[in-house]
Amino acid sequence: MSTDPLGVDLDVAVITPVYRNEDTLPELARRLASALEGRTWRLRMVIDASPDASLAVARALAAADPRIAVSAAPANVGQHRALALGLVAEDVAGAWVCLDADLQDPPEAVPALLDRLAAGDVGAVFAGRRGTYQDPVRTITGRVHRSLMARVTGLPPDAGAFVALAPDARQAILAMGAPSIVAAIGAAGCPVASLPVERHHRPSGRSAWTSGARLRQSGRTLAWAVAARRRTGQPPAVATLSHRCTSVSE
Repeated sequence: MSTDPLGVDLDVAVITPVYRNEDTLPELARRLASALEGRTWRLRMVIDASPDASLAVARALAAADPRIAVSAAPANVGQHRALALGLVAEDVAGAWVCLDADLQDPPEAVPALLDRLAAGDVGAVFAGRRGTYQDPVRTITGRVHRSLMARVTGLPPDAGAFVALAPDARQAILAMGAPSIVAAIGAAGCPVASLPVERHHRPSGRSAWTSGARLRQSGRTLAWAVAARRRTGQPPAVATLSHRCTSVSE
């Protein structure tokens, strides 16, 4: 637990990038509050220049609940840079969780990730992706990407951007400027764990990631991870639980 400048002891700061999620934000806030009952928390919504009413909805939620904060990116920066902006904004907490706003990842899984992180032997705990939550083509391409990332970094092959972070892991992510927080965790050599979590179909809307955007992001991330591995010579992220995360700049 850490104390923020307002004197609030925060167990966890939850960082949520928001793009075209006006319909799911109220339920996200409600379910997260229920899941984290008994803990002190803040939900930081990073509105990534969303063209819908997400910013207005987020500000209304923040006005009604002081545990919710809002950042607004002046231009669209993408999911992972939005997460980094949120991690910078929430600089004091005992732990951090990255969680999308579309409710494919259940907020109810956050406590399990935090409990595993609290064991102290890992720097990050991923929600290992399970279930049928998207069309077959996206499922196959996603698995291929994560499999390649696992070979390059040693991360679990089910690792995605729903992840709980200890302070060392957060610091390493922010120092690297990687195109993906997942790649940054792997390149930092953080000892990690993965807990199976069932994902769901999004209740409304569709993914902002087009097939072309997914392919370009995958290529950039894999290329960055390969280059980082050559620079650092870090052992695979799951190979040892004894070393701390390291911050490696480009």
